[in-house]
Amino acid sequence: MPESTVSKDSQPKLEFRSPETGKLQVVASGDWKSGEVFPDVGGVSNKLDVDESIRALSFDVSKVTSWSSGLIGLVMRCRELAMERKIAFDQSGLPQSVQRLIVLALAVPEKKDARSLQTRPGIFEKIGLGVLGLRRSGEETLKFIGDCTIAFLALAKRKARYRWTEVWLIMQQCGPDALPIVALINFLVGAILAFVGAVQLSKFGAAIYVADLVGIATMREMGVIMMAVIMCGRTGAAFAAQLGTMKVNQEIDAYKTLGISPIEFLVMPRIMCLWLMFPVLCIFADLMAIVGGGVVALAMLNFSFAEYWQETVAAVTLTHFFIGIVKSFVFGVLVAMTSCLRGIQCGNDAAAVGLATTSAVVTGITVIVIADAIFAVILNVFGI
Repeated sequence: MPESTVSKDSQPKLEFRSPETGKLQVVASGDWKSGEVFPDVGGVSNKLDVDESIRALSFDVSKVTSWSSGLIGLVMRCRELAMERKIAFDQSGLPQSVQRLIVLALAVPEKKDARSLQTRPGIFEKIGLGVLGLRRSGEETLKFIGDCTIAFLALAKRKARYRWTEVWLIMQQCGPDALPIVALINFLVGAILAFVGAVQLSKFGAAIYVADLVGIATMREMGVIMMAVIMCGRTGAAFAAQLGTMKVNQEIDAYKTLGISPIEFLVMPRIMCLWLMFPVLCIFADLMAIVGGGVVALAMLNFSFAEYWQETVAAVTLTHFFIGIVKSFVFGVLVAMTSCLRGIQCGNDAAAVGLATTSAVVTGITVIVIADAIFAVILNVFGI
């Protein structure tokens, strides 16, 4: 690249002249380094449109003090104009280095109709791609479920390979470490339920049934759902990010190379820990929601704590309690499997980790809601 011989304030310029009849010479001058505002090729196009006798296009860059990609871009666009108008393109006036770069750029010719093919897919193509994507995702999900089943069968036979120290660490992270956020959210949910119930039931002189509302709604639905959503956003996202980062760093490939199943070593402990911790967190969430409802009931309705507690115990049955516990077992498995699946499916770049984490949270919350709807239908069929 030539050294700059004039001030860097020299602006890139284009001039035109006709040294011979039927020939247009593009004269470039000034500093053509990247970052400058370069002249538009529209001037060349206008000259060619005005004078139809032009049959050749050449260059004079003797006054160019320095250049980079800006000059190359100008030359390539001029070449395209010459090809469109079927006139000769003379690049002999360019520096040898520029000519070599042009030769390299043209070494692999552009595929015919390549640009026209880069169009947005139509509606039917989008539908087809979506169906194919669902099929591929379904196959990967079924394979993942099968691998997890094999891993747990190996665990039952005491042949699974994993580290108990890691199991205790994961259990600590998704159990005791999650108690503060679970307590806060469910306390507030119980308080909200009690507030709404107190406002409405007080109109009918049935304020005491606020305890029934909070207790039953918490035990059957809100306690376990809110706890599962919180854990999906907290622990599920962490699982997806951990496994996704290991995928990017090729640690999972290293396990496979060593003959160690990533499902047994990484996924199975996480599923097992969430499956064991969710019922405990569910019970804790139910208690915190009932306490939150009790605080609002005592503040708004002037109940004593003994009255509120006795009404709650009378309203809530073991059936309500066990419905929430059964749901917690199911939700624990679903959250763990969806988050681990998204982590295993992560791409091989840093951006893919964020996408996998987001997908894990969205998918986890979706399957939680779908599973709860299925539970509602089944319980209604059996009259529970």
